Amino acid sequence: MNKYAVATIQDPLIEIFPNIYLVRGSIKIGPLLQMNRNMVIVRDGSELTLINAVRLDSTNLEHLDKLGTVKNIIRLGDFHGLDDQFYIDTYKATFWSQERHDNYSELQPNKVINATTDSPILNSKFFIFKSAKFPEAALFLEDSQLLITTDSVQYWDDWRHISFLSKIILLLMGFRLGLFIGGPWLKKVSRQKGSLEHDFNQLLSLNFTSLVAAHGNILRDGAKKELERIVINTFKRS
Repeated sequence: MNKYAVATIQDPLIEIFPNIYLVRGSIKIGPLLQMNRNMVIVRDGSELTLINAVRLDSTNLEHLDKLGTVKNIIRLGDFHGLDDQFYIDTYKATFWSQERHDNYSELQPNKVINATTDSPILNSKFFIFKSAKFPEAALFLEDSQLLITTDSVQYWDDWRHISFLSKIILLLMGFRLGLFIGGPWLKKVSRQKGSLEHDFNQLLSLNFTSLVAAHGNILRDGAKKELERIVINTFKRS
């Protein structure tokens, strides 16, 4: 029996900024239920770092190997990690994550992510949601002013790779197109109403203009200004 999850439907790997690549993929979460899921790849010379890992199909995997050698796997969120082990084993890559994950807890980091951890990517820094009940981080790439998140902040501009039944369920859960703070994520990780407001205000101190999450698509330009509005509206209701 294969100990790794199989590769699911996905788009071709594309370059979204110089030496930064995006794969828009998917995950099957039950009968007739499929969601979108993304992986970001950062290239530094011949070394590659994978963020929010998604197992690639043979075509994309061949493209990945042509880009360079996978050296680092970065897990930013507790609810992701399904495909980390595949890349760790295949490439003998260094695994970066926070400690005490609830999901895929058997994966122990080689490098622990915390507020003082130096990122393996040049001119980048980790951001930690310190008030969250479950580990959640973001990664800010200064040169491209790109913020990489997992479930905390997402931008959707279509329903790509989402099955009809999943779309209905997501709509009922409050998901809409545009930039948003993940509602189910916020509910699960908040210790009490409004407890993450300070974290989001700290996140807004980073000088990002674009954003890409583990779901949805890339938002180019204006991401910080839009998130400021979202944060105010979200916690005004808390």
